[in-house]
Order: sequence, then C-alpha cells, then structure tokens
Amino acid sequence: MSALVLRAGRLSAQVERRTAVASLALVAAMLLLAFAALCRGDSWDPPGEVLAALLGQGDAALIVQEWRLPRVTAALVFGAALGAAGAIFQNVTRNALGSPDVIGLDAGAYTGVLIAITVFGGTAAGLAAGSLAGGLAAAAVVYVLSLRSGLSGLRLIVIGIAVNAMMTAVNNWIVLRAQLDVAIAATGWSAGSLNGLDWDELRIPFLIVAALGVLLAALARTMGQAALGDDLAATSGVALTRYRLLIIITGVGLTATVTSATGPIVFVALAAPQIGRRLAGAAGTPALPAALTGGLLLLAADLAAQTVLAPVQLPVGVVTTVLGGAYLTWLLIMEMRRR
Repeated sequence: MSALVLRAGRLSAQVERRTAVASLALVAAMLLLAFAALCRGDSWDPPGEVLAALLGQGDAALIVQEWRLPRVTAALVFGAALGAAGAIFQNVTRNALGSPDVIGLDAGAYTGVLIAITVFGGTAAGLAAGSLAGGLAAAAVVYVLSLRSGLSGLRLIVIGIAVNAMMTAVNNWIVLRAQLDVAIAATGWSAGSLNGLDWDELRIPFLIVAALGVLLAALARTMGQAALGDDLAATSGVALTRYRLLIIITGVGLTATVTSATGPIVFVALAAPQIGRRLAGAAGTPALPAALTGGLLLLAADLAAQTVLAPVQLPVGVVTTVLGGAYLTWLLIMEMRRR
C-alpha cells in the first residue's frame, strides 16, 4: 500500500513539474509572439524601433503604445479567458467537445448583445449585461435539457449544438428585422474582431476577466476534485451543486465578457484546453495551460488576420473559424471512434 502511495506521489510530482515547464514555455512563446505582433503595422517595423517606442522614445511611441499594444494585450487576455472558459466546460461535461461555442453559449451571448444594440442603444454596460444574460440563458437551457445525462456524454453535445442552431436562427432574425445601420454594425460585430480596440474600451472587460480569474483560481482545487467523478468528489467534501453553479457562472462570464468586447470568437475555447492538456501531460483539463494556450492561439490568429491579405485586415474570428473547423472535424471523428 505504501509503495502504491509513493508511486502515485511521484507521478503527481512529475505531472506538476511538466505542467510548470509547459506553462513557462507557453509564457515565453506568448512574449515572443507579442513582440512580433507589436512590430506589425502597415509594414514590419524594426525591433529596435518598437522596443524604443515601448519605452516612450521615438516617433512610433504613440502608434505602438496606443494602437498596437491594446490590440496585442486584448488578444492575450481574451484568448486566455476563452481558453479558461473552455477548460471549465470541458471539465464540467468531461467531454472534449464541451466548449462554449459548440454548446450554444457564444450564440446566446451574441443574442444578448443584439438585443442590447437594437433595444437599448448598445452602451458598453448594456452590451456587457446583455451578453452575460444571453449566455446564462443559453447555459440554463442546455443545463435543464441535459440533466438526465449528468452534464456529460454525447447527449449534452447534441443538445448544445441544437441550442446553438436555434440561437443562431434567432440572431439572424434579429439582424434582418433591425434598421439598416444597426444590421450592418451587428453583422460586422458577429465576425469577431480586435480591430480598433483602445484602452478605454478594454478597461472594464479586463477588470471583469481579472475578477473571474481570481474566482477560477479559488475554485481550481475543487475543479480538480470534481474531474475525478461525482462520487469521489462528494466523498472528498465537494458541494457539487454549489460548485457547478459557481463554475458555470464563471465560464459564462468569461465567454460573455469577450463577446461583449469583440463579438463571438469561436473555436479558441474548444482547441486551447485540449492542446494545453497534452502539453502539460495532465489527466484532466487544467485551467492554467488552457488559458495560456488560448492567449497564444488568439494572438497567433490575429497576427495571421493582419498578414494573410495585407494591407486588408481580416476579423480574427474568420481565421479562428477556418482553423477551428478543421480541428472540430478531427475531434468529432476521434470522439466517434471511441464509442
């Protein structure tokens, strides 16, 4: 018995060490890619000039600090938020397909944004509140319809896809019924973009993401226990009902905050947790590697969006959709082979 406990302890230490190494490697990759993104404007600027601009020196200081830096920071923060949200729902559902964009939460958050734009005028507070309300409503519908399966398995995914399709139809109807200028703005919003974001627009979303990140960190240990299964979690003292309520609100809040600021950006929340899990070598879906991977993926996608058809800048959601569609197809094939 003692030998078994010792072996389990060694295995756990190896996993934690690999998770730490993977996290540090992801942070280093994020910093390198962030600096490369700061060099990307109408053309590629010399690294020395960009570094001087970050220090407030040179003619490019205003452009780098007020135009490029907010966009790069938003990609890192919002990508991390989406990656963490994906880890939350994949842990809750114990399914690699259980991400906010697949099970309809992104579409629900976008519905809330559309209602805020068309009915209440689309203030920053209104967009945030509408996005959160829509995401929570979609989560409630999926939760109620999936109770039989215990929030896991293919049943939840199918229900989520159905809810996603219905909410998408509702969104299209709202856009068609809206006035022309509102419809044009809403359609552009639906692509998901980091273009034109400034520090004033990002201040409130960053504060919300930071607060939800603190809450997620407080729930991280419980999330690890809950990933072992309901029975083991209950015997270890986890209040499952309270935990699920808090963790789902956290996940919806992260998704809704990103949607209210940028529009729906799909597939980052689906792919980042699984890539982070494989890099960390963990049995579950740890939130930290997922968040770091999400930040790296969104920043890479945004850099590609600026470069592929330069000088035309694509919305980052277009790039994540193209890449994520291929990933989702592969993931669906792998899931069906396991059954």
